[in-house]
Amino acid sequence: MIFTVKQIASFVGGEVVGNENAEIYTFAKIEEGVPGALSFLANPKYAEYIYTTQSSVVLVNRDFEPKGEISATLIKVDNAYESLAKLMMMYESSKPRKQGISSLASIASTAKIGEGCYIAPFVVIGEGCEIGDNCTIHDGVSIGDGAKVGNDTLIYAHATIYHDCRVGNGCILHSGCVIGADGFGFAPTADGYNKIPQTGIVVIEDNVEVGANTCIDRATMGSTIIHSGVKLDNLVQIAHNDEVGSHTAMAAQVGVAGSTKIGQWCIFGGQAGVSGHSTIGARTTIGPQCGTIGSLKGGETLLGSPAIDAREYIRLSAYMRKLPALDKKIKELTKELEALKNK
Repeated sequence: MIFTVKQIASFVGGEVVGNENAEIYTFAKIEEGVPGALSFLANPKYAEYIYTTQSSVVLVNRDFEPKGEISATLIKVDNAYESLAKLMMMYESSKPRKQGISSLASIASTAKIGEGCYIAPFVVIGEGCEIGDNCTIHDGVSIGDGAKVGNDTLIYAHATIYHDCRVGNGCILHSGCVIGADGFGFAPTADGYNKIPQTGIVVIEDNVEVGANTCIDRATMGSTIIHSGVKLDNLVQIAHNDEVGSHTAMAAQVGVAGSTKIGQWCIFGGQAGVSGHSTIGARTTIGPQCGTIGSLKGGETLLGSPAIDAREYIRLSAYMRKLPALDKKIKELTKELEALKNK
């Protein structure tokens, strides 16, 4: 599809500096721009490329002031990154989507399928399932008996939703994710471990995105709950009976142990680990490879393992870099002291 600069500026509420009739048909990184492409500049580290980019249009923040000649047309907006995301979502939604149910899909006679859905070959939908309107379910997806999926949800190839679990409206489940596998529940005995049946479910609310090969375990009893707007990266592990607050985001390989409650708008860096049976307050930021032990009140920024206040961690890191020099100095002082004693 082709859009003019004027149309794009109107959509994002931007101010045009240059040719408002220029035509745009693709996106490109500012350093890899081509004619007919739209790029953006949000990070000052890339500012040098705006003077050489071949892109026809560049989204910039309103406070951007050029320091040289720019051949591209500019669209000044309040937030270039947010405007780009808005444009890309509009572009993606304008693409035609598939509809229809493949004859190679296996759908139980008691399952209910909404209107406007696309169900690819080799999808398996179990007894008593309910699939909402306008869902897209790609090849090899398995949806267990009694599971429910809301409207406008996109499920990529080979994702698995276990029996009785719930997925809301407007969700995206990426390839290989597993919703509702058994929680890690075993009772130790003299002979080994007896499995504790996991009789609960997983509830995923609206507008949640689950990354590839991420696992969300079903509850021992009750529900593991992922609230609305949560974004989970690839290879994230959410254990049984966890509750993740709305709009929390977790980068790759985060692991959350069982029966943990996480507040709204939290951010977890890659490979962060959260101990079980704890509560993480709202708007907590936990850095990459952090390990939390116990509950956190919320509103904190933490680094390290075990996790501590980020400012304290930075101070301690500075001291650690000085340790070799301090060790050398202590050894020198010790020798001098011994020499004085001998005298």
